[in-house]
Amino acid sequence: MLACTLPLAAATPAPAEPWKTSSDPVAKLWQRVQSGQVKLPVEGDEKTFLNAVLKELDVPVASQVLVFSKTSLQNALIGPMRPRAVYFSEEVYVGWVQGGMIEIIGMDPETGPHFYTLSQRGGADAPHRPELATDEQCLSCHESSRTGGVKGLLVRSVFADASGQPILSEGSHVTTHESPLSERWGGWYVTGRHGKDRHMGNAIAKETGAGVQLDRERGANLTSLQDIISTQPYLTKTSDLVALMVLEHQCSTHNLLTDAAGSTRAAMARQRDLQKAFNEPITDVPQGSAQSVVRSLAEKLLRQMLFVGEYTLQDDGVEGDPAFQDAFRRNRRETEEGRSLKDFQLRTRLFKHRCSYMIYSQAFEALPRQMKDEFYSQLWQILRGHDGRDKEFASLSESERTHIRTILLATKKDLPACWREQTP
Repeated sequence: MLACTLPLAAATPAPAEPWKTSSDPVAKLWQRVQSGQVKLPVEGDEKTFLNAVLKELDVPVASQVLVFSKTSLQNALIGPMRPRAVYFSEEVYVGWVQGGMIEIIGMDPETGPHFYTLSQRGGADAPHRPELATDEQCLSCHESSRTGGVKGLLVRSVFADASGQPILSEGSHVTTHESPLSERWGGWYVTGRHGKDRHMGNAIAKETGAGVQLDRERGANLTSLQDIISTQPYLTKTSDLVALMVLEHQCSTHNLLTDAAGSTRAAMARQRDLQKAFNEPITDVPQGSAQSVVRSLAEKLLRQMLFVGEYTLQDDGVEGDPAFQDAFRRNRRETEEGRSLKDFQLRTRLFKHRCSYMIYSQAFEALPRQMKDEFYSQLWQILRGHDGRDKEFASLSESERTHIRTILLATKKDLPACWREQTP
């Protein structure tokens, strides 16, 4: 079943002031709170406070997904009857559990994810003031091989028992857009239709002498959770299937962007040090090992952004809540014909035009120039069909490549000049 998507707070996080140096959305919000520009409703109930935080961070309520596995540091508060809610936008991830703290990841364009906990009231010393803190003990999971070796995010699938405890002997799955539905969403509640294809959500795992049993049929194609849990404590009544699919793609993409940025900067720093040591001219153009690093990372990021290896949806695809899809597409960038990279397809794949909307994210925009130049160069060759890797990108038809080129030319201002000078 699916487990931890967000790092959660330690029981007693140490106060810190990262908002003074970070430029992620959480830091910017807290600067407004500290200056008095924003006042969060600390005297209200949990739902009122959570709703206000999401509004200030511009995170849509419709992105809500619910996880009931005990795979966080607030395990005592989580279970099948009290799932944790997760909300997200392109730059922020928010987790909330009844009676606990709010956990927030803010994506800093330069340095990657920053992990925060937000308490509605600051305790006895500050009962009328919210308190923001950081704690990176969560990095035992969120900076590991599961996140590609960088400080990052992950969506996991575990077998969770009746208490929500994962049955670790059965292993787990880190899920991405490549994962089959059969490995997704264990330990999560899932609303939406998916035909005859089966996932692991909405089901409790049972250990038997013959192994672990999981009733996938009972949890299939649910459009409401009313027969499973009370949704009254939550901001919406859904744990949307399409939102989960977007979340999986976005988390793994953010990790690759973090890796691409940090590794490129490190490679260029080593190149400059070597050039100084050998009294060579200092250049910002990748050479030698730095060039190999940049090319390799650009290829890896490119495969992710073009959905290479994406799982093919079965039985005429999936259906989710229109509210999430509307909220997700609210900031889409369109061509004159109305096409965008946020157009859903949902019959055989997630998006109609398979070039990730994360190309507009702040993390992508802040990539080192060397990485963006290499990425755009490789992308242009692939979209023109001149790359020589036809088998790897065979899923992209000529018409889809043309539409992607058209969309990017109309919506991206930082494309190299050759994109506009050369005709396809």
